[in-house]
Amino acid sequence: MLITEIARKARVSPATVSRAINQPQLVAPESLSRIRAVMQEHNYVPAPLNRRRGPKARLPEQRRIGVWFVGARANNPSLNWFQDQLLQVQSTDPRYRVDLRVLYSNTPDELPRAIATDGIDGVIVQGMEPSPQCLAKLGEIPHVWFMTRRTAGFPGDYVEPNNEENGRMAADYLKEHGHKNVAVISTDADYSAIVRRADAFVQRAREIGLTVHSLLGRSSPGVSYLEISPLQVETELLVKRLNALPTKATGLYLPVDHFCGSFFRVLRESGRKPGRDFDAILGNYNPMIYHNLDHTPAVIDINLSTLVRKVIDHLLWRIENPAVSGRIGVSISPRLLPSAGANGTSRTIA
Repeated sequence: MLITEIARKARVSPATVSRAINQPQLVAPESLSRIRAVMQEHNYVPAPLNRRRGPKARLPEQRRIGVWFVGARANNPSLNWFQDQLLQVQSTDPRYRVDLRVLYSNTPDELPRAIATDGIDGVIVQGMEPSPQCLAKLGEIPHVWFMTRRTAGFPGDYVEPNNEENGRMAADYLKEHGHKNVAVISTDADYSAIVRRADAFVQRAREIGLTVHSLLGRSSPGVSYLEISPLQVETELLVKRLNALPTKATGLYLPVDHFCGSFFRVLRESGRKPGRDFDAILGNYNPMIYHNLDHTPAVIDINLSTLVRKVIDHLLWRIENPAVSGRIGVSISPRLLPSAGANGTSRTIA
């Protein structure tokens, strides 16, 4: 079988097939998956490495990187998600030769000792924003902020989801499904990702002629959604405010999903049923949460696996290019996973 035939069946260019064979780390995961499926279907086996033409893949030097959860308790099992994502990445791409260290600090002013003692090549920063004094202590160690920045003025490189696109996508989805009255609902009102998504949703909803309500909980509800579920009373207050609106909101946007199980349960207990009284769209997709819901709302996937790949890629680049000046930011677009009813079609409430 010729490479051109593989390219045609996989809907890519012949050059992309060549890269998939010789340098798979340079090919987008979706394209690589299609190419390998076609090769397997036709029992195509590439020629031995020494007989191939074109550039050859070379395993990079293994790097020791730290993922620093700022303001988190050590050995918190809820923070194992980065390691899990990295293991999935490494299982499909040998280029990610990373020796990972998970680091913690109780406060933004505390630098983990392991950064200095364990020979860390670079650091991924996540959680609370480190204090300027603490960042200064990092010295020349390359570091990249991961996920939503707490402030727009964070001085270093960053890789984060596109929160504004998330909010706009949710508003457009509800508009397309016939909703005229919508609401954005969330706990942890001051968390930066929620602020950006909610603001973008409200702005976009008004632009496209929707009546929009913003129902956000307390700024400091007493718990962090990064670690545990919100207080039940917080969810009950949000449902009470929703049901008290003078104009019933039938399209609901929950910018994050950590409280949606509790929210939908309380909403159901108040007499409102999904598909009949409301449709919801979530701004985050956590399979463990989503598949335990009593219905399947639409959801916006922030593409966590892509975010993990990008932040590792960027940190490795920064390690190799420490002298490049300026702050570099990478924003990853989300993707919509529509709600599916029993017949596989999206629901619409008139």
